[in-house]
Amino acid sequence: MAEYVIALDQGTTSSRAILFDREGMPRAVAQREFEQHFPRPGWVEHDPTEIWSSQAAVIDDVLARSGVAPRDVAAAGITNQRETTIVWDRRSLEPVHNAIVWQDRRTADMIEALRADGLESEVQARTGLVLDAYFSASKLAWLLEHVDGLRARAERGEVAFGTVDSWLAARLTAGELHITDVSNASRTMLFNIHEGDWDELLLDRLHIPRAMMPEVRSSSEVYGAIREGALAGVSLAGMAGDQQAATFGQTCFEPGQVKSTYGTGCFLVLNTGAQPVASANRLLTTALWEVGGATAYAIEGSIFIAGAVVQWLRDGLGLIRTAADVEDLARSVPDNGGVYLVPAFAGLGAPHWDAYARGTIVGLTRGSTAGHLARAALEAIAFQVSDVVAAMTADSGSAIRELRVDGGAARNDLLMQLQADVLGASVVRPKVTETTALGAAYLAGLAVGFWADRAELARHWVAERRFEPAMPATRRDELLHDWRRALGRAERWVEG
Repeated sequence: MAEYVIALDQGTTSSRAILFDREGMPRAVAQREFEQHFPRPGWVEHDPTEIWSSQAAVIDDVLARSGVAPRDVAAAGITNQRETTIVWDRRSLEPVHNAIVWQDRRTADMIEALRADGLESEVQARTGLVLDAYFSASKLAWLLEHVDGLRARAERGEVAFGTVDSWLAARLTAGELHITDVSNASRTMLFNIHEGDWDELLLDRLHIPRAMMPEVRSSSEVYGAIREGALAGVSLAGMAGDQQAATFGQTCFEPGQVKSTYGTGCFLVLNTGAQPVASANRLLTTALWEVGGATAYAIEGSIFIAGAVVQWLRDGLGLIRTAADVEDLARSVPDNGGVYLVPAFAGLGAPHWDAYARGTIVGLTRGSTAGHLARAALEAIAFQVSDVVAAMTADSGSAIRELRVDGGAARNDLLMQLQADVLGASVVRPKVTETTALGAAYLAGLAVGFWADRAELARHWVAERRFEPAMPATRRDELLHDWRRALGRAERWVEG
């Protein structure tokens, strides 16, 4: 009997494969980073072939490292960086262009033109999203406009569009599957969350041929058998965008439960139940997952830069050797020394949605040190989360008293304590922080009966540590006041 489920976790900076046992514990992990391409300021691309080769390599690595044979794997699930846009030839599976990454801002002017044309209210009403370059729609429209002959090929049905989940499913099945799930579809700005299908008006307004769109499936079902690589013969049975997968992995199955994932960006998701709830505070209404024929929905706040600001301290400034070193550097000072860092390297996400904001550091003096900058970077992550939580509280009408956290930066104790302090709420870190991959594994495992139901999954969730607020309210208010002042310096910078 198979004793493992494998999660294929394709992220913004690396591809991973993780084997989980029946208790939901990770038993083997393999990871490979891949190259980031920045062809122009504000542009971010990946090589789709490298995405695939790195994902295939970590599958080989994790099986070899663990000694687990494919026959011991009950199913595979995919979770992925969302919104990143890929178009490929259906027959050859060759990409027509580099992937345009979710962080990419090249279509900001296109978005402004669509806004001037009155499309914003239609987008929000139909998709639950705000009109922004973050999502896949304008990226796909850009490719159709700028890749020679692509529009004609798309209209003839010769090429396929997909987010990274679709791309991996196509490569894993030798082109047999051209699918996505509701969670990823709902992040394209082309999916009508009320009708559960691609929106004809939006496809028409952005001049996108329906022939290139993937089939939308549920998040937990047997899609087909893997045909390529070491997992050949294993069922591909689960699929969800990274933040929805993390919410599932955190077992936030009930309305009102909320989680925050601290990865390259930072993403808060509040389960709102069986009906989509419109946000009045510039958050996103999105599909969480479809399991057993029932779709769950959420309000989400997307922060573009979180862990990436620590990578910038490491790679851009050389202040630290490894990302983990930021905690000790930040602890070398008692406070931020009046320094505030707004990490708007790719604009500002929720609840500001300012594509023209740029990174800003304010409050520097001759006494400012690397420690102050490191602390300001961690505080910036916590402050951005606080902004989103305030918007969620306004939308839901009730205070958030507990935040479940995960992702690489959630292992930083100082950041988690700062987060509890600025929220005035409990921050809870689970024993298993690999919740994005775990969610993909859970979705796949449910589809093949590896786990019986969600009640069994909920019993696996165990808290590793709770962080309780300890900062005086007056100090918290001072910090947030100055944070908002710093935000004002960063907003719409490239226009001014």
